[in-house]
Amino acid sequence: MNTLRHLFLIIAVAAAAVIPAAAQVTSPYSMYGYGLLRDNATSEQRQMGGTGYAMRSGRQINAMNPASYAAADSMTFLFDIGTDVSLYFREDATGKDRDWGGGLDYITMQFPVAKNVGVSLGLVPYSSVGYAFGSDIKNGTTTHQGLGGINQLYLGAGYAPFKNFSVGFNVSYLFGTLCNDVYANSSDGTSAVFEQMMEVKDFHFRFGAQYTLPLSRRNSVTLGISYEPGKTLLGNTYVLKYRQNSTEAPDTIAPGVISLKNRFGLVSSYGVGLAWDWNKQAHVEVDFTYQPWSKVKYATLENFTRTKLADRWRIGVGASYQPNPRGGYLKRVTYRAGAFYNRDYIMVGDNHVRDYGLSCGFGIPTISSKTVINLGFEYHNRRATPDPLVKERYFNLTLGVNFNQLWFYRNKLR
Repeated sequence: MNTLRHLFLIIAVAAAAVIPAAAQVTSPYSMYGYGLLRDNATSEQRQMGGTGYAMRSGRQINAMNPASYAAADSMTFLFDIGTDVSLYFREDATGKDRDWGGGLDYITMQFPVAKNVGVSLGLVPYSSVGYAFGSDIKNGTTTHQGLGGINQLYLGAGYAPFKNFSVGFNVSYLFGTLCNDVYANSSDGTSAVFEQMMEVKDFHFRFGAQYTLPLSRRNSVTLGISYEPGKTLLGNTYVLKYRQNSTEAPDTIAPGVISLKNRFGLVSSYGVGLAWDWNKQAHVEVDFTYQPWSKVKYATLENFTRTKLADRWRIGVGASYQPNPRGGYLKRVTYRAGAFYNRDYIMVGDNHVRDYGLSCGFGIPTISSKTVINLGFEYHNRRATPDPLVKERYFNLTLGVNFNQLWFYRNKLR
């Protein structure tokens, strides 16, 4: 009964967290497409270059590959919550600027339901939008602002039909609102606002598989794959026009509210990872992600610039090392590092947007329990090419708390 009460309490906390948006981003590039994409990585995985397709552990939750849920310990309940804070520097033709943002990143949980079967549910971001900048036009100025994002509330399961092999799936409910505003201010003092709203309400799927090949008593390699099928997107979008400081109701620009179906789509996503593990102390992984966004429909709305999407690919490498899982306190700290390169799906004119970064961090064990505090640092550099347009640098501080509880353990009668 205590286990059920704990479970319902955690689910209630997660449900309450559905309302806030994901950690706020600040980037003019997020005005294109669905914003900046996220890859279901937890704080621990972000410290390792955002890798995870081949990561398999009963002590952490890996929503990047649902096949990993099958490794859930038969008596363990995991609950992981992550936040981050970003310091942002921007440079373009108009000068330099800096800003900061942050907030809740994700909430996930995992528990066993049967032998070789694990279940996970949680809230993770799919994409994020956040920007504000201005520019000069003939006889006036324009200001661009945007915010919002698409969230994923997922439920998944993993199953190991035989030793060293597992499969799994996530079914996600996508929801959220993307808001993009253009303020047109003329030199005669009049101004108007064009506001594009996109409201997403849809389901999405992710499938995964993992196979571990033992090389010796202490060494093994794991191959992990992940796949998300492409689909048309469900929801609505519309553009409003109204005058600033006016009591008049906003006008919906023709053709009014339109369905996203068959006009906007989500891409098929392919991920593969290869990892080497040594003695439950060291883990090294390389991941590759490919998403053919150039084949996805993305309609053009009146009074807004046409969005052109490109095929996205990303490569990440990461490593972790724990000196001695059963040693003294400092030897139980896990040290992590990673790097990534991302050729994004966003295009600005004929310029591709690309970003790369480095990361590192620590898994700090608590003294009285198996709970681990994951403290990480990230450096991101983003710009367009061949014309760099806006040059961006981010310094991120990530914090995740991975609660590990033996909720399914029964004390023996004395």
